[in-house]
Amino acid sequence: MTLNLIEDPWIAVRLRDGSRHTIAPWQMAEPEVVAPDWSRPDFDIACLELLIGLVYLADPPADVSDWKRRKAPDPARLRERLAAFAPAFNLLGDGPRFLQDFEPIKGEESPPDMLFIDSAGANTARNNADVMVHRDRYDTLDLPTAAMALYTFQAFAPSGGAGNRTSMRGGGPLVTLIDPREGQGSLWDLIWANVPCGQPGRAEDLPWMRPTRLSDTGQQTLPPEGALFAPEAFFGQPRRLRLVAEGAQVTGVIQRPWGTNYALWKHPLSPYYRMKPGTEWLPKHPRAGRFGYRNWLGIVAEQPGNDLSELARCLRDWNGRQGGGSVIVAGWAMDNMKPRDFILSVQPVLDLSVDGWTSLAGLIEAAEAAAVALRGALEPVLAGGEAREAERETFFAETEARFLAHLDAIRAGGNPAVDWLADLRCQAMGQFEKLAFDGIETRETDRMQRLFEAWKFLGMAFAGYGKQGKAIFDALGLPLPEKKKGKAA
Repeated sequence: MTLNLIEDPWIAVRLRDGSRHTIAPWQMAEPEVVAPDWSRPDFDIACLELLIGLVYLADPPADVSDWKRRKAPDPARLRERLAAFAPAFNLLGDGPRFLQDFEPIKGEESPPDMLFIDSAGANTARNNADVMVHRDRYDTLDLPTAAMALYTFQAFAPSGGAGNRTSMRGGGPLVTLIDPREGQGSLWDLIWANVPCGQPGRAEDLPWMRPTRLSDTGQQTLPPEGALFAPEAFFGQPRRLRLVAEGAQVTGVIQRPWGTNYALWKHPLSPYYRMKPGTEWLPKHPRAGRFGYRNWLGIVAEQPGNDLSELARCLRDWNGRQGGGSVIVAGWAMDNMKPRDFILSVQPVLDLSVDGWTSLAGLIEAAEAAAVALRGALEPVLAGGEAREAERETFFAETEARFLAHLDAIRAGGNPAVDWLADLRCQAMGQFEKLAFDGIETRETDRMQRLFEAWKFLGMAFAGYGKQGKAIFDALGLPLPEKKKGKAA
């Protein structure tokens, strides 16, 4: 038994009435289909990327005008265009296999559990170090689950030991997707919003339809000449894998090292950065913890004049297509080979003037400087660095509502710099005072003195004094206080 990923129903989705259903890819264009529903957030995000990639491979818009003309879903057309690629999308069988090595490979057979990023590797299990990851969950996988696990693993592949390549965007890349739906929207609305313009691809260009491009002597696979990406961006194959199956169950996976080593590709669904002008663009990766406004710059918010950061192409294209809606931000936060957290957040789509972008960036940078000042002031209060870092995260969470209110003011053409400074001061001072001064009368005199000095210097930062005070005022475009003669500021 096999599974054809174009012709057969295999994708788990949720319908508008809340029920769960299984569809073939062309049915993503049916109006009742709302979202992938794999019961794993990383599968759901990867599934969205897969569907976007299938449309880009088989029937992308030629340009913005074509994109607008074809916004309405057309399941019959999509089914016809995808059908030509069906021979390239068999999960099992004697011929080419979806996202697997071109020819059978020999080696030790691992449990299919290895396809899950949050599964314990062999060394982790041997050392009983699987605290945040899991072992021995899946002895076998049904074919649809195996297909989705395989795609997710290849798209987000982390470091995997000597010769086992990371994904085209490195381990656990940051993904940003436009979601234009406000109210009653369909899955197609989301998919079509993120499909890049281009020309249909060819089945023979998919990496599993040719002998594997090995990287054992440092070979790199570059994007097509004159382009930043191609359909292979959605179907990268960094790992050399071959599924082992018995009947309708995948029972194991064989892996060999030195798969495709991608270089200089720019995936259209991820933001990028570089260390200095003229150097290579690198994909951004999420940090563990809550994604909030402090993380916006270079991911959902532009930085005017900053040529070291670039939003994902899908976001940069969006305001020229339609605008509005929201941004889904997702990805595995990795510590080398270890998964720390899966980030999934919904943020607003921003469309501001150049002055608006500058004001917004200033608010975020000022908050970052204020949080550093608070963290430093808390040193005599909280001994552990992790505890102070937790208070910094609390600072950002507690100021988010006020930040969003100021965002509305920026959209209306205002500049809330002075009000934001007052908000930052109120939160930082209040947070410090609660931690430092509750029960202060029971503390030793020298400890009390240290606390009052830390409180004083924190307050001075919000008056523009000191390194962090200068950083706060510069970010907000506010004049620094005049230095008094004979006294250091």
